[in-house]
Amino acid sequence: MLAVVACLYLLFSRGNVMSSKVTPPVSLRRWAAAFMASVAASHVWWVVLGIYWLTDDRFMRDVIAVTLDRLTLFPLMMIVLIRMLQDRKRPLWPVAVAMIPFVVVAVIRIVNHDGSFGWFNNDYTIVIATTFIIYYLYALRQYGRWLHDNYADLQHKEVWQSLVLLAVILFVYLGYTNNEGALATEYFAQINTLIIIGFILWRVETLQQLDDETTQQLQEDEETEKKLNIRDNIGALLEQRCEATQLYLKQDITLVELALTLGTNRTYLSTYFAQQGIAYNTYINNLRIEHFMRLYREMMSVKGNADQQQASEKRPSVLELSEQSGFSSYSTFAINFKRFTGISVTTWIKQQDF
Repeated sequence: MLAVVACLYLLFSRGNVMSSKVTPPVSLRRWAAAFMASVAASHVWWVVLGIYWLTDDRFMRDVIAVTLDRLTLFPLMMIVLIRMLQDRKRPLWPVAVAMIPFVVVAVIRIVNHDGSFGWFNNDYTIVIATTFIIYYLYALRQYGRWLHDNYADLQHKEVWQSLVLLAVILFVYLGYTNNEGALATEYFAQINTLIIIGFILWRVETLQQLDDETTQQLQEDEETEKKLNIRDNIGALLEQRCEATQLYLKQDITLVELALTLGTNRTYLSTYFAQQGIAYNTYINNLRIEHFMRLYREMMSVKGNADQQQASEKRPSVLELSEQSGFSSYSTFAINFKRFTGISVTTWIKQQDF
């Protein structure tokens, strides 16, 4: 029932109950809804096959039902994970091809009506799962680099949590398949399924859809000498139009937006940062950290005034200063601060106070 409700919610709800400020990718919501539908369908065909059909042929029931599970739940979970990565359109046909052996072995077992290849499902599932996790680790690394090269704020964009939790749940499922039939593992499987449903629903609803213009390279124009001059003077333009104007304080500013402000394009700007040996994300957040440090020092300078106590009462908090410096969350600020200074915010503040 939870899977059915989640499926209907993902398909027909126009809002976002979990995070109203986040707009999830439409295709991801649809694939997640398909996964929820397959969870519900799995219960249906096990009941139909076990109670209303093949009640006296447990072998045939298990072969058909397990094969249907492998052809729906398994690939749809992989597709949902793939669709979380928005840096490029990754092909889904390899997932479909990987499912063909399940069909072939199921047909052989049904035709022969014996236990041949009974080991295949579990062993082949382990092979696919291991291969997919290795591939996904590589894809996540690519995605992480792409995020750092294009976005200043990574909140609601990173998906590392998905791999960690789903990998654990996947291995738990594999452990369950080696002890099928025991009542404890049957209940455990249902609890595990509830966790998967809840997690995927949360992950889909808290993942921000990224702008199409950021995922596509802007057209390059090299027809005029002016364009070539802009490309050669990106450093000066950054000082004039980003640093001097404090454009970096704008939350969630992207590489594309900054390139348009400079009058150049994404390719030139990305190449410039690569030549400097930094990512776009690092450049923007370093400016924000420096801005925070200036604000804090200015705030502390009021200690020399006669109205010290009154000024202290009006002093903004570190959280407020981090927001004024362009950070959308304190955790992101704290991580970037330590990366930039080598010490925690708390340690740095104690040093300033002293």
